[in-house]
Amino acid sequence: MNQNPTNTLPRVLGSIAATALVVGTVLGSGIFRKPGGPEGIAASVPASLPVAGLWILGGLLVFLGALALAEVASVLPHVGGNYVFLGVAYGRMWGFLWGWVDFGIIRSASLAALATAFSDALANQFGQWAGGGVLGSWPRAGLTIGVIVLLGWVNIRGVRWGSGLQVLVTTVKVGSLLFILALPYFWLFSNNPGPVTTANLNPVWPEEGKSLTFAGLGTAFIAILWAYHGWGNIAPASGEITNPQRNIPRALLAGVGIVVFLYLTVNFAYYLIMNGQEMEKVTGGLTVAEVACGKLLGQAGLTFAALAIMISTFGALNGNILVGPRLLFAMGQDGLVPSSLSHIHPVYKTPDRAIIALVVWACILVVGANVVMEVLHLSGKTDPFDLLTNYAMFGSVVFETLGVLAIFVLRRTHAHVERPYRCPGYPWVPLLYVVLPAIIVVNYFANRQLEAGSAVLFVLVGVVVYFALGLNRTGTTTGVTS
Repeated sequence: MNQNPTNTLPRVLGSIAATALVVGTVLGSGIFRKPGGPEGIAASVPASLPVAGLWILGGLLVFLGALALAEVASVLPHVGGNYVFLGVAYGRMWGFLWGWVDFGIIRSASLAALATAFSDALANQFGQWAGGGVLGSWPRAGLTIGVIVLLGWVNIRGVRWGSGLQVLVTTVKVGSLLFILALPYFWLFSNNPGPVTTANLNPVWPEEGKSLTFAGLGTAFIAILWAYHGWGNIAPASGEITNPQRNIPRALLAGVGIVVFLYLTVNFAYYLIMNGQEMEKVTGGLTVAEVACGKLLGQAGLTFAALAIMISTFGALNGNILVGPRLLFAMGQDGLVPSSLSHIHPVYKTPDRAIIALVVWACILVVGANVVMEVLHLSGKTDPFDLLTNYAMFGSVVFETLGVLAIFVLRRTHAHVERPYRCPGYPWVPLLYVVLPAIIVVNYFANRQLEAGSAVLFVLVGVVVYFALGLNRTGTTTGVTS
């Protein structure tokens, strides 16, 4: 075990930067892309009231998780996040498996999906400026890879560069979402409300001949979870946050509260402009946000929404590149991955090789998603973005739930650690959190066997690798007394 590693990352992130990290990594593509389209939420749930209920339920789930994870992160404020939490709570193998799944599935696929959403919005907008579509799937993949590499370089140059960019971009995209949610109210209370009407909320409940199904609710909720995905991203960077016992809970709870408010109000604004049937028909690489703003502001609205999507996904992508390599850095210090990944750049003081490794794997997934689309002839049935997000979410649901549940173990094994923040409502809050992820996992196995089966197989391969390489023989989790 390395209780006092020679390679340490400086604590330079204050409460504002930490809050921006939470908000910025969550507010990405989901709020723009997941409400509509043939695989979106509106297509899975044929009424506005259940849709609103699912968004509220998703917000409640995240808030319950944040209440518990804030205590876990403040007790173990070390670089690595869930890797440290699972390793300390359940044993070294579980820490390794979190890193295996996060690097191979969750983080890398999320990076690829976010960059894909950015390049789609840019390509569609450029196509409109040029008078027609100009980029095919492979040129878009090249653009996607270019964005990932660019932000990798920015974050190698320094955590202050990355966090400063995160605060700026988060401020801009929160402002753009506030504009979108306020936009229909200007029309609603004007003399000419146009398409803005509360009638778009109909049907409030499924009409005759349509019904809510477990599969539909499950599919919609997976999409909603993607929109909320990343709420715990403060944890991997907790070793670089100043005064972590105070700032981690403050940033986590404030960030989640901001996100829940924005999601509920923006979705209500969408429904004031478009009904569920219109949302379901949104295709051609467009999003509900673009179509809604276009209906009110014409081409200027489309351009604004496209820019908002690009800024939002750019910020979320930057936040994930900022926090993701910290996991590989911690695992490198513990000998669970090549020790070179714990290298710190001598000038910029960042985990440069870990950043490069994550960037390279995310780029490989971008290429892989496009190959799968062509080989399986999936064009028109899905797109690389949905393919990547479905790939990412199963492992995320399972392992992030284990991270929240670590609070029960730490209350017993780390009772001596000072806790300026304690989870309110313990033990009921973390227990309630478990209910919905359990239902989601059941839905995966019932309706998404390919994603669930491949994820389970990937985890089992990780177990084999762990024992085959003898990783169980030495070491513990970084910075934590055994």
